[in-house]
Amino acid sequence: MKPKHGHQTVKMRPPAVALTLLGVFFRLDGLSGQRSKPDHGHDGGRTKTHHTRQHQNQPHIIFILIDDQGFNDIGYHNPTIQSPTLDKLAAEGVKLENYYVQPICTPSRSQLMTGRYQIHTGLQHSIIRPSQPSCLPSHMDTLPQRLQQLGYSTHMVGKWHLGFYRKACLPTRKGFDSFFGSLTGSVDYYSYGSCDGPGVCGYDLHDDEGVAWGYEGKYSTTLFTQRARKVLEGHQPTERPLFLLLSLQAVHTPLQPPKSYIYPYRDMANVARRKFAAMVSTVDEAVRNVTYALRKYGYYKNSVIIYSTDNGAQPFTGGSNWPLRGRKGTYWEGGVRGVAFVHSPLLKRRRRVSTDLLHITDWFPTLVGLAGGNISQSPGLDGFDVWSTISEGKASPRKEILHNIDPLHKPPAPTTAWTSSTEGDAVIQPKGTVLKKTLKKKKKKKKKKILRLQPKQKSAFKVKTSNKPHGFSHHAPKTKPKPKLNLKPNTEASPQQKTSTSHRPRPKQNTHGDRNALASGTSQPKTPPQKRLGFKSKSKRTLPQSQNLSESDQTKPRPDQVQFRLKSKSRRTLTRYRNTTQAGTAPPRPRPTPPPSVWDTLVQAAIRVGDWKLLTGDPGHGDWVPPQVLTSLPGRWWNLERASYKSPKLKSVWLFNITADPYERQDLADQRPDVVRQLLDRLAYYNRTAVPVYFPPDDPRANPDHHRGAWVPWVDEDEDPEGKYHGVYKKRKYSKKKKKKTKGRLCKLQSFFLKLNTRMMSSRI
Repeated sequence: MKPKHGHQTVKMRPPAVALTLLGVFFRLDGLSGQRSKPDHGHDGGRTKTHHTRQHQNQPHIIFILIDDQGFNDIGYHNPTIQSPTLDKLAAEGVKLENYYVQPICTPSRSQLMTGRYQIHTGLQHSIIRPSQPSCLPSHMDTLPQRLQQLGYSTHMVGKWHLGFYRKACLPTRKGFDSFFGSLTGSVDYYSYGSCDGPGVCGYDLHDDEGVAWGYEGKYSTTLFTQRARKVLEGHQPTERPLFLLLSLQAVHTPLQPPKSYIYPYRDMANVARRKFAAMVSTVDEAVRNVTYALRKYGYYKNSVIIYSTDNGAQPFTGGSNWPLRGRKGTYWEGGVRGVAFVHSPLLKRRRRVSTDLLHITDWFPTLVGLAGGNISQSPGLDGFDVWSTISEGKASPRKEILHNIDPLHKPPAPTTAWTSSTEGDAVIQPKGTVLKKTLKKKKKKKKKKILRLQPKQKSAFKVKTSNKPHGFSHHAPKTKPKPKLNLKPNTEASPQQKTSTSHRPRPKQNTHGDRNALASGTSQPKTPPQKRLGFKSKSKRTLPQSQNLSESDQTKPRPDQVQFRLKSKSRRTLTRYRNTTQAGTAPPRPRPTPPPSVWDTLVQAAIRVGDWKLLTGDPGHGDWVPPQVLTSLPGRWWNLERASYKSPKLKSVWLFNITADPYERQDLADQRPDVVRQLLDRLAYYNRTAVPVYFPPDDPRANPDHHRGAWVPWVDEDEDPEGKYHGVYKKRKYSKKKKKKTKGRLCKLQSFFLKLNTRMMSSRI
């Protein structure tokens, strides 16, 4: 019966037996897995824990770089601009209201990538044009390269504009794991066509190192946002930190917003301003979509979002920097003071405004330090780690900013002399004009009269300049003279300096260095006399010259430098020396009393030290342009970014107290010559560290017609074009012809377009 019973049990319940066997099998498999897992799984857990600890303190960095957005082109500065997302992020984070960038695209982007001033990268002059064989220096590390070394996954979406003449210049060779965007400076938002002058046009949209064909008709801001979200979706935020540079083309020209974004601004009379505001709204929507993706995919709680413009706005094309002075391409505040904020849950002090001095070069050391890197591994940085300033509100380590020194930018105007008279009036005397003799006679008579009335008085220093070109070398000097200057300018005047120039006491002779010599007006030891410059007086003056000149300069004196001359009846001499970068020239011989710095004020330069800002040369159009005012006819981007601006007053030195006068309406150069001297010393100090300017002519091989209609690298890796160019840009013939044609048209049609712009109906877009 047992066998039968057993047989019936097996026969009657086959599903139960099958389940039992399956349970035993899975139980044994689970036990075996548990036995084998501790050995393998313990190691994996420890590795995963170590990996997590390594990256848990490294935040995800999202850097959003906007093109040509002005100080008055964001909602929290101007309520007429609708940017609710940007306003909210800025209000919940830290607004950077004393933040500076460069006046045009390439310099700002190069300083963001390298953390170094333009004078240390050779990109002092203008932008990198599409046909120029130039890019970031190959020997310098970049921000994405440093973050890659720290374990970051690096991606870039948008505008590059840092050169692409060879593959080594591409973003993927400069530290980015992936790149999607344009390589040139200005691209059509729908067709992705880019031009470098009439007839030199090509397609410019790239995916990594290849041309991304087939995207015509898709709006670039939307397309770049979609790619940024795709990058966020495909990355695991818990496994590896992310650095994403979203460099939007907006709001750069051409003004091509979708029509749906223009409707909210239909009441704006200025058509260009209406379209520009609509493009700001497209940027606002793009930032909203990116921040939504950060929250959706788990990045937000451990992320730092940085928003920054690359330069000031161009009022020609609808932008606004009001109430700041100047515009894009100038060194006035409107061209260099940028819109920026930081939004992050990691900020210790949020919902505030920071007025500490910051610069775009500071992002390199700040983000490397935030990622746990060692800043000392990148020698030669000009930026500072300012994370404690942004996050905790501590004082900024930055006390000064060198905006730029551009030795190739000198106005074509004749020799000018800037004289600070006892009345404080700046008199400009261009040589070769009929006005010169009249002004000179009047000034001579006026000066003699003052000398008769006040025989003991002494006028302020005198600056004489010339437009004679420098002999700039294109190779770094082997030896650099050690500066013996007061590196920290004293912005507070001494008791003697605080007195007016017409009642200064007589200075006493001393030999305690250039600082005391500049303050007291004493001279250096006598040397053989040379040709006298300036106005005649009863006393004899000599200006000795040190032997730091090229061979061509040894035959005759060079009048292309600034000479500080203090007028009085006593005999004085002021030593002068050239500030050059020529290779092979001997440094100045050491002297017991170092001479005061000499600076050619025709050279375009700008520096900010503390509250003071000094500009020399031609800083660009210095006007204040209210919103919705079309000051002139808009031109092509290559003319707007490279125009040779002419100063309306032929003036070469400006000084402003930016803290007290942020709109640069009161020039204090004549009232504070002591501060001018100190800042000129700083310019001379920085210029000794400058590398030669590299600004080669266009290469005809870059023409897209030779590359199936696209802008692509055109130089082989084994070719070295840097050896055959000497930093001198040769303009094409079409530029001169175009100027002749457009000059008359501009004069005739400017008033017409101004009237047409104001009478335009709001419903017409």
